[in-house]
Amino acid sequence: MQHCEATKRRVHLVNLDPAAERFEYPPTVDIRELITLEDVMEELGYGPNGGLIYCFEFLMDNLDWLEEQLGDYEDDYLILDCPGQIELYTHIPIMRRLARLLQQWNFQVVGVYCLESQFIEDTAKYFAGVMSATAAMSMLEIPHINVMTKMDLVSDALKDNMDRYFDPDPLLLAEDADRSTGGRFRELNQAIATLIDEFSMVSFLPLNIRDEDSVAYVLSHADNAIQWGEDQEPKEPNDEVEDPDGE
Repeated sequence: MQHCEATKRRVHLVNLDPAAERFEYPPTVDIRELITLEDVMEELGYGPNGGLIYCFEFLMDNLDWLEEQLGDYEDDYLILDCPGQIELYTHIPIMRRLARLLQQWNFQVVGVYCLESQFIEDTAKYFAGVMSATAAMSMLEIPHINVMTKMDLVSDALKDNMDRYFDPDPLLLAEDADRSTGGRFRELNQAIATLIDEFSMVSFLPLNIRDEDSVAYVLSHADNAIQWGEDQEPKEPNDEVEDPDGE
């Protein structure tokens, strides 16, 4: 959000997480005005996962509310902050239905899958993250980018080998998994690595939110995926944004 404000891009945060508690920036549209996970759990006795699914089913039954909320921002850049439960994107078609509805409402949509950099310290967790990204991309059927977040927290020991995680060589990474899990899981590791290699769908963009160039790099890929800016009017000279390096 800070980067967009600095570059004078009109951007709005849309909260679609009914369990969210706080935001650094107040959302322009907030699903909690329609329904909250806490209320569902208290009134219907659902657990967190079941309650979350109910919330989205309720949203899909009240699309007039969402369409009205988004109607004033059809020419702006919207960031939809969604729940982190991976099942919503890999097992249940609710998010795919929502994405298609947004497209029907003339929004250009790109999915952004975020994987924390700490996952690379455990090859098994990294494989799980890559497989989840693959499943989400296949389920959602929309333009998609994958982002490895919190790059500022990567240990010095891993910094020199990051390329193998950004554009993964699964068979090479399987060797690491073999060393950490022992011989009894070798066939499983190789099978997972082969599956990921055959799909060849996943690569990651590094994101360090403390680095403006890193933020701009990721945003440029999202822009390209949705062809954002092609219909924008050229800026007046006095509207130009200064280069962060002063050039």
